Amino acid sequence: MKELIEKLKQKDQKALAKLITYVENNEDTSFIEELPSSGSKIIGITGSPGAGKSSLVDAIITKLREAGKTVGIIAIDPSSPFTGGAFLGDRIRMKKHFLDDGVFIRSMGSGNSLGGLNESIFDVIKLMDTFGFDYILIETVGAGQSEIDVVFASDVVILVLSPGNGDEIQLLKAGIMEIGDIYVINKADLDGANSLKVQLEYTLSFSNVKKPIIETIATSGVGVDKLVESINDCFYNFSKNGELKKRLNRRIKKHAETIVLKKVKHIINSKETKSVSSLVTETIKSLCNMV
Repeated sequence: MKELIEKLKQKDQKALAKLITYVENNEDTSFIEELPSSGSKIIGITGSPGAGKSSLVDAIITKLREAGKTVGIIAIDPSSPFTGGAFLGDRIRMKKHFLDDGVFIRSMGSGNSLGGLNESIFDVIKLMDTFGFDYILIETVGAGQSEIDVVFASDVVILVLSPGNGDEIQLLKAGIMEIGDIYVINKADLDGANSLKVQLEYTLSFSNVKKPIIETIATSGVGVDKLVESINDCFYNFSKNGELKKRLNRRIKKHAETIVLKKVKHIINSKETKSVSSLVTETIKSLCNMV
């Protein structure tokens, strides 16, 4: 393990991949706490299926690489009910970046999490941060009332919408509309894009904070320069007003919560089923004995 960690600090992508596999498959990941941070900018990208998130991520990577920045990508995909692995692999998406040494792409199954993220996400983020990527992009499965955990994992959240995709309904869901720092109307060349923008502007007019709305056509790169500029502006402003520190603290608390829940699930699954109350009592006793 020590050898892998040293190689990780030396920006060895094979070591990074092995360590990610380790934290996905092992309960004890306490070594993560000792790893140093490089100050990676962590960006969550969510939105309804079909909004063009993967194409947008691909376009963002291209712009960041043109600027000489390194990028780590965590692509959360639906899990197989049989293996728990991701249905879509990293070889399918973003193929043009696959051989780029400045880009690392890892697909993860969404697992059994109620939110849109895998329970190992925080450990994987820390590994990528220690590796030293300038930016870490997290692409979620999709958006729904329950899939808002990306907020707890990210510094900045981009919510991707598109016309003709039922996203007008999403605008009525408070839980979804509250999570974005930047709003992207992708496929802005399609009919209904302007109408969607008007509805979005109206919805956001009730917010105390002015949030940018960026129109993009990810497949051709239109608007992506403006989006990257908006991302960097967000980080600059959050750094100045203390919001980045608040979000780091929030991420640490959520990480701790995830670790505890993971232990609880492990304990419950290892016990014989008697009754709900007995399982609860035995689980609490086991947790207390760990302290």
